[in-house]
Amino acid sequence: SVIARLDAESEVAAMGSAPVISMYDKRPDYRVDLLARTNLMTAWVGDACLARSSECLTVDEQDHGLVVYFPPDAVDFSQLEPVDQRTVCPFKGQATYWRLAGGAGPGIAWSYPEPFPQVARLAGYVAFDQDEVRVTIGKGTYTGVRP
Repeated sequence: SVIARLDAESEVAAMGSAPVISMYDKRPDYRVDLLARTNLMTAWVGDACLARSSECLTVDEQDHGLVVYFPPDAVDFSQLEPVDQRTVCPFKGQATYWRLAGGAGPGIAWSYPEPFPQVARLAGYVAFDQDEVRVTIGKGTYTGVRP
C-alpha cells in the first residue's frame, strides 16, 4: 500500500541510508497548509514555559491534527537538549529533535532545518509533542489586512 511504502521510505531515510525524498510529485493533491496567526501561543511543561510567541505558524496537514510551530527565537532552548533522533515526513522533510534538558527518552520538540520547498517557511520553526507539552492559544491581534 502507499502508506506502508511511505512509512518504509521514511524509516530508511531516517536511518541515513537513503536520501530524503519528497512525495509531492506522487501526491500533488496532498495538503500541508501553513497558517500564520497573530494569536499568542505558549508551550508549557508543568509550570515551565518552553516557548511563547504571537508569530507562530499553525500547520494544517491532511490526515493529521493541527500543530503549532514556534519561531526559533521564541523557544527557550536552555530548557531543551538535542536528541540523536531523526524522522522523515515525505511532505515536510527530515526533522531533528530535542527533549527536556537532563531528561531521558525521545524528543518532545522537533524542527525541519531544511524542509521541502513546498513548506520552506517552516525552516527552523519548532513544534512540540502535544501529548507531552501543553500548547495554549490566546487572543489574536487584528492586523487590518485581509487576504
